[in-house]
Amino acid sequence: MYKACIFDLDGTLADTVESIANVANQILERFGAPAQPVEDYKYHAGDGGNVLMERCMKAAGADMSRLEEGQRLYREIFARDPLYKVTVFNGMKETLKELKRRGVKLAVLSNKPHEATYLAVTGLFGSDTFEVIQGLEVGMKKKPDPSGARKIAKKLQVEPSECMYVGDTNTDMKTGKAAGMYTIGVLWGFRERKELEENHADEIIDRPEKLLKIQEEK
Repeated sequence: MYKACIFDLDGTLADTVESIANVANQILERFGAPAQPVEDYKYHAGDGGNVLMERCMKAAGADMSRLEEGQRLYREIFARDPLYKVTVFNGMKETLKELKRRGVKLAVLSNKPHEATYLAVTGLFGSDTFEVIQGLEVGMKKKPDPSGARKIAKKLQVEPSECMYVGDTNTDMKTGKAAGMYTIGVLWGFRERKELEENHADEIIDRPEKLLKIQEEK
């Protein structure tokens, strides 16, 4: 049985797309560019705030000479209200509770800025659900680099092979694979089955509760 489970945040633990779109569109409008559809942010997100702003500014035809300013504003505005219109996916809290009851160690690894990640996770799930909450910090390599996932495994005192890695994008599948973890793609998030399959997910699930069966049987 797996001893630990590392989760992505956006599109995996919680539906954050409206939160992401709200911040980015504020910045686009400040720059005189058109706001982008909320659904488009499912594809802009996943690789950190800097990449997200680059993607949405290009899509909106914004002045790319202001990219660094937009990236700075994204971090600042997000930190003020990281829970704006954020909702936990159905069945997730119950699944996390059961995993903890079984003694599985839980962690979060996100490309969202660390402060916003910590505030969002503790705001949604409390401070005692996850043993490690890690967002992107200065000097840290972002996913799909596996170093963050491996460091978490070390903190949890488990081998990478004893970890499930759960996410909703190609970035997450690449991260889990590179870290030597059992990689589980979820269909309730921001991307489709094809992307998860093409990036070699070990297993793909459509409900959080299915994690319990995987943890028990593998």
